[in-house]
Amino acid sequence: MTIRLDGSSLTIEAVVRVARHAEKMELTPEALGRINTCRGMLEKKIQAHETMYGVNTGIGEFSEVVLNDEQVKEFQKYLIYNHAAGIGEPAPVEHVRAAMLSRVNVHAKGFSGCRPEIPLTYIAMLNAGVTPVVCEKGSVGACGDLAPMAQCALSLMGEGEAFYQGQRMATQQALDKAGIPVPGLKARDGLAAINGSNLITGMACLELYDAERWVTQAEIAAAMTLEALLANMRPYEAKLHELRGFRGAQTVAANLRTVIAGSDLVTGKLKVKVQDAYSMRSTPQVIGALRDLLAYARKQVETELNGVADNPIFVAEENKVYTGANFQGTPVSLPLDVVGAGVTMVSVLSERRLNRLLNPALSVGLPAFLTKGAGMFSGHMLSQYTADMLIVEQRILSAPSYVQSIPAAADQEDFVSMGMNGALKTRQILENANGVLAIEFIAAAQGLDFREFTPGKGTLAAKSAVRKVVEHLDADRPLFRDHNAMTAAVKACAVLDAVTAEVGELKNSW
Repeated sequence: MTIRLDGSSLTIEAVVRVARHAEKMELTPEALGRINTCRGMLEKKIQAHETMYGVNTGIGEFSEVVLNDEQVKEFQKYLIYNHAAGIGEPAPVEHVRAAMLSRVNVHAKGFSGCRPEIPLTYIAMLNAGVTPVVCEKGSVGACGDLAPMAQCALSLMGEGEAFYQGQRMATQQALDKAGIPVPGLKARDGLAAINGSNLITGMACLELYDAERWVTQAEIAAAMTLEALLANMRPYEAKLHELRGFRGAQTVAANLRTVIAGSDLVTGKLKVKVQDAYSMRSTPQVIGALRDLLAYARKQVETELNGVADNPIFVAEENKVYTGANFQGTPVSLPLDVVGAGVTMVSVLSERRLNRLLNPALSVGLPAFLTKGAGMFSGHMLSQYTADMLIVEQRILSAPSYVQSIPAAADQEDFVSMGMNGALKTRQILENANGVLAIEFIAAAQGLDFREFTPGKGTLAAKSAVRKVVEHLDADRPLFRDHNAMTAAVKACAVLDAVTAEVGELKNSW
């Protein structure tokens, strides 16, 4: 289904469909009309020699330098050249596609002042699968993601490199193969293409989408471990969490009950402790806090997706130019950064449950390190080492980036969000989180293999999904293959899919 861009209704899910699954898109006629109207206003002001930042002035510290008519014609080209100053390996294609889509939706609002050829060219490139090569690092997340978005904007002049049909080539060659004309840059076009935190926003869409699915799988892993450890089920009753009132905790408790429904633990056939350790009975409160944070982050990101993130801003109905800092990345980068720390927190909780599965003093009768051949075999002893390494890296990455501003541009840009650092490290935290959860899934399935009661329907479905990837550990074998295979399964949401197929969709809180 074609996604229609109107500047007001773009969702995280739609960004994922375009960035990852190559869904087609188009501007609505109303959006195109707004873009044309705004451009008409701008051209009149240019002809009247009205001074406008970034149109007929320099930028940053050079904003007081007024350009003559001849300089105005060339300025946009040199603006893009100067700002295409990133470094490092190419950003993933899906990140660049998400950034381009985010930028197009800003233009669709009709306040950017660019020619319609700019967003229409980006749409044509997205629909054809032409993706500019963009260095992953270089943005400080204020004045927009200037370096990466400028490298992207080189394509509007037929310059730079692009990925097309699985190959890296000169952009002009890719555009020729795809039959896309080069629009070139005229007054305002270049700055309109780069002056927003669109790569951060695009990455945020993909990372929040993944984090939301990861947190649901974290609940499933917790349910499996709770069953393997013969948990007391009273801490997950609905009334308990209704009394405190946090929506996230209520959601987590409901999901745990759904997965464990039908278990002998619920019917009271098994004797359990009066109270379990915090890493068990605090699961709804801890994971629920991340769920509440994800709901806030989603709201922030979708507001940004459909907002006017630009400077200057041209309001045709008022015949007025507004200038400010709507490019500032902090409203998105701060919640995304904290989401990364929240994922680390829930990963720590996962590892503490893993510890209880492996430690014979805490595992309620399970064999030490989940092996019957203790001494000859070490079972899953080293799996905990791996999880611990991943978590320490997550903890290091959880140091906030939003307080790390370093002034630039001769102190004209003296506070920046450093949001790209936040987006990059949150992505790595999520990668590690997949591994931590994979190890808990493996250990929980192994623990359940030693139990002789009937688990919940969701728990059985989850265990079956794990067993399709990792066999029961009888005698010791190299575990890295199991770890990597299960990590890939977590990333692909294989366990989540298996459980929802058995018990229906689990709840979310956004």
